[in-house]
Amino acid sequence: MLPTLNGRLQTRIFMLVVFGGIITFLITPFLPGGFGFNKDSYRVTYLILATVLVLGIIWELIYHVIQQFRWEKDWPTLFGLITAINEGALVWLLFDNGLIPGMPPGLDEGDLSSEAFWAFFIDFSVIWFVIWIWTNGPMRVPLIRWRFFGGRIV
Repeated sequence: MLPTLNGRLQTRIFMLVVFGGIITFLITPFLPGGFGFNKDSYRVTYLILATVLVLGIIWELIYHVIQQFRWEKDWPTLFGLITAINEGALVWLLFDNGLIPGMPPGLDEGDLSSEAFWAFFIDFSVIWFVIWIWTNGPMRVPLIRWRFFGGRIV
């Protein structure tokens, strides 16, 4: 069964909230740039995660339109991994230009350091890769009905 638009949206939201939330909580203190264990570092990483979630819904709608031109109406699995490039680049541009609301003072003006870029890159890449691996592999075992219901979780 191919994932439906509704199923892809549900899976994206579920995976970013659950896995993204846990991974962000675990790796934020270890990101470059002296993030450490403070509320501003968690605020920044969770705001970025929320931005990825909101923009991801828009991206899914765009991908759905593009997929309608494909014979099987779906992406090859590798495309799901490669879409991290355009999605991550957009979120970084918003972050770097200070366009993500709610950022702490100093990060809301834009022109961020290279340490901020690497912190973003590591955080985004780890979350994306773990979610991609889990969704395309082990998730299909405990959630066997997920496959047969077009990727819907609810």
